[in-house]
Amino acid sequence: MSKADLPQLLSSKAIEQINDWLKKYPDNRRRAAVIPALTIAQDELGYLARETMDAVAAYLEIPNIAAYEVATFYSMFSLEPRGRHVVSLCTNVSCMLAGSEELKQWFKDELGIAPGETTQDGRITLKEVECLAACGGAPMLEVGKQYHENLNVEKLFHLIKELT
Repeated sequence: MSKADLPQLLSSKAIEQINDWLKKYPDNRRRAAVIPALTIAQDELGYLARETMDAVAAYLEIPNIAAYEVATFYSMFSLEPRGRHVVSLCTNVSCMLAGSEELKQWFKDELGIAPGETTQDGRITLKEVECLAACGGAPMLEVGKQYHENLNVEKLFHLIKELT
């Protein structure tokens, strides 16, 4: 795959954003822009298909495996289509002790999904994460890069109800 293939997979706006990141690094350090480039691609397309990762790697002039390594290591990347809203539920020790297991059970009972699954209507994907660094507000979750802390089942119900 070549640089010329990227415009077929990403908008000119996304390519411009990737170029802005590339300006921050020396020409021989293009690999340093892989996280922001993959993030831009995912934000635009909703997830990272193999072809998208290949195109980003080609554009950055790095081996495809370098893009795969990053995309599979960091939990912020998704290699599968997901719902309009990704709910990242923290289940680390603080959140678990404060009630995240009850919240996880609510998703199963009320929405019929377990971590890694998406509702049938494609509205919500539940993602279990190890830690979101908000232990003081446990239990908590993240939706759309916004934290929601000190949750209980009732608060969770209202939060999910408001998601369109």
